[in-house]
Amino acid sequence: MELSNGSALVTGGAGGFGAATVRRLVAAGAKVVIADMSQEKGEALADELGDAVRFVKTDVTNERSVLDALAAAQELGPLRVAVAVHGGPVAGARIVNRSGEAYPVDAFRRTVEVFLTGTFIVLSRAAQAMAGNEPLDSGQRGVVITTASIAGFEGQVGQSDYSAAKGGVIGMNLTAARDLAPLGVRVMCIAPGTFFTPAYGMEEAEAQAKWGPGVPNPKRMGHADEYARLAVHIAENDYLNGEVIRIDGAQRF
Repeated sequence: MELSNGSALVTGGAGGFGAATVRRLVAAGAKVVIADMSQEKGEALADELGDAVRFVKTDVTNERSVLDALAAAQELGPLRVAVAVHGGPVAGARIVNRSGEAYPVDAFRRTVEVFLTGTFIVLSRAAQAMAGNEPLDSGQRGVVITTASIAGFEGQVGQSDYSAAKGGVIGMNLTAARDLAPLGVRVMCIAPGTFFTPAYGMEEAEAQAKWGPGVPNPKRMGHADEYARLAVHIAENDYLNGEVIRIDGAQRF
C-alpha cells in the first residue's frame, strides 16, 4: 500500500515503539497523528518532525478521545494506517503472593481495559474511518497494526493481567482480519520480545547487560526502530493479513 498522500494514527506515538514508528511513517511519506497521553513528549516529537505530524492528547480507553484523534488524522489525508502501540500499567504480582494476598481485581481489570479494550477501540474505530476511503488500485482501503507481546504466548510470573490482555489481542487478530476483509482493511499484529525502551528506567547499556544475554540471536535486546521497520513493511505489503509476527530474536521463555 502506498503511504504517501495518506495519513496514519499511532497510539502511544510519543513512547519508544511509537515514536520510532512515527518517524518511519513520516519518512515513508505519510502524515501522522501522534496520539498519546504524554503531552510533553508528544509535543516535543511534533516540534521535531514539523508539518508532517500533529499531536493529539488521546486516552485509548475513551471512545470519544480516539474518535477525535482519528478525525485529526483524516484532516491530514485519507486514513491508511493505524498502529496501536500504546503502553499501560506494568504487570504487578502473582495471582496469590507468598503472604496469601490475592492480586487486586481492579488492577487486573485496568490492565485489560488499557491493553485489550483500548486496542479494540482503536482497531474498530480506525477501520470504520478507513471504510469511507476510496480504495486504492490494489483494492485496499487501510491497515490496522496492533501490538501484543511474547507474554501473550508465554507469560511469566506476575504477568497474569498483562498476559491475559496481550493474549486477547493475539486472539482477536484473525477474527478482525476476516471481519474487515470485505472493506479492504487488513489487520496485523506484532508481538515483540525483549526490547529496550525508556520504560526500563535505566541506561541502555545496563539493560542490555541484564537482559540481552537471554536472547538467542542476536544476543541483545531489540531496538524500537526494528519494531518500526516491521510496522512500515506490514503497511506497505498488501499480502500480509491476519497474522501475528513475533519479533524476538528466537526468544522463548
